[in-house]
Amino acid sequence: MKDGDSHGSSKRRLLDFLLGIQQECEGVIPFERYMREALYHPVHGYYSRHIETVGVGGDFSTSSTLDSNLGAALAAWITKRAHESGWERIPVVEIGAGSGQLARLILRHLDWKVRGRTDYMILEKSPVLEKEQRRRLRWRSIRWVRSLPKALTLSSGRALIFSNELVDAFPCKLFQKAGESWQELGVSISEEVGLMEKAISTITYDPWFSQFGTLPQGQRVERADSYREWISGWYSHWHEGAMLTIDYGDTAEKLYDRRPNGSLRAYWQQQRLTGANLFARFGKQDLTADVNFSDLIRWGEQLGWKTFHFQTQCDFIESWIPKKKLQAGLPDEAGDAFKVLEQHPYTYRFTEDQ
Repeated sequence: MKDGDSHGSSKRRLLDFLLGIQQECEGVIPFERYMREALYHPVHGYYSRHIETVGVGGDFSTSSTLDSNLGAALAAWITKRAHESGWERIPVVEIGAGSGQLARLILRHLDWKVRGRTDYMILEKSPVLEKEQRRRLRWRSIRWVRSLPKALTLSSGRALIFSNELVDAFPCKLFQKAGESWQELGVSISEEVGLMEKAISTITYDPWFSQFGTLPQGQRVERADSYREWISGWYSHWHEGAMLTIDYGDTAEKLYDRRPNGSLRAYWQQQRLTGANLFARFGKQDLTADVNFSDLIRWGEQLGWKTFHFQTQCDFIESWIPKKKLQAGLPDEAGDAFKVLEQHPYTYRFTEDQ
């Protein structure tokens, strides 16, 4: 078979796949479903098959690949929280470890006595990235787990949990303001026109939208219901510890300031793409949206978690690393766009001096 024939056959299979989902969804694919398939489908998904690793030479760079201070700060955080816990063993779970660079930095900065007591677990959904992590991380005390309930069972419900740029990779719903209501948006596919946006339904009442009451007509917003469903699936397994969520985003009142088109975007070969380009290269480019930390705080509190700290990544780093030990200046992006949220179960307390 010629290369052109193979390419045409591949495009036909992908089109048939999308048309099948559209039929299943009765004519319009909700954007959340479209994003889930584009990122995580075992054959067509970006994270499953097509990601070109993370960092220089990859499709995008994370804050951990841009700034080594983050690893040192997380090592200091683990050390102090472990001391406060009084645990003999220190279960640490990193969710979505990317290339493994951040884990490597953390382990390198841990004091050898703390490192020797640390059971470092990685929960990774991408087989491509897990392969890269296993190549990079040779420390014998690292293990890969398939689910957070599994990790928490292994640690008797105790864990220091953290993620760096995880929540932005969860499929999100997409809404647009229309009059006094909001519309949920989806994707329609035809062989003649290709992919286009289409309204699925009009939402006349949902208290969640009250936080966006002053936004203009046509404003777009995103909501990561899939993340809320995910934490609801494992929170009852977690009884002691602390969790850090590091990601780009902000609270609801600041998130969409002067951003009428919302925060949804794609990344392909280090390029930031918006608009119609969101629908290009299905499964071969990353799709992401900024994190609404107001949602994360509220959802956590509804599950019985305490909000311990919410700060910029720059402030987090500076609070855990003495100034004389800081590496070269923090990137503007890390200091401004990235935030750090610390939560833990109400049943467990740490000191408030950090």
